[in-house]
Amino acid sequence: MLSNIDVQKLLPHRYPFLLVDKVLEVEPGKRVVAVKNVTVNEPFFQGHFPGNPIMPGVLIVEALAQASGIAVAMMEEGKNKLGVFAAIDSMKFKKQIVPGDVLMLEGEIISYRMGVAKAKVKATVDGTLAAEGEIKFAMVDV
Repeated sequence: MLSNIDVQKLLPHRYPFLLVDKVLEVEPGKRVVAVKNVTVNEPFFQGHFPGNPIMPGVLIVEALAQASGIAVAMMEEGKNKLGVFAAIDSMKFKKQIVPGDVLMLEGEIISYRMGVAKAKVKATVDGTLAAEGEIKFAMVDV
């Protein structure tokens, strides 16, 4: 398990854009299971939507990318690199994420070639599928 402090050593993201609270399981270069605790204090809820707070889908995808990035950042070839989006494929959203939800983030690294990772990702809440798809991100020098 990786604490939030450990996560901050692997990812350059910081408040309000760090969307991984802790990592429950990780196999470097293979898979990751992480957690995002969604609270009513999230800054995006002020405008999305007043009186009906829903986590934006793009931020769910970002949380999945950050979690998957941890699995790649822990590989030797991923150290001291920054993961940037290259593609988002077949992303589907099945459940609205609201304050109080615990978002489970899962990423399986399908391939890593020439600095580009491809991951199959899914997000769940209480075992119910919230989002799934595939993402690609390039690991670039900072």
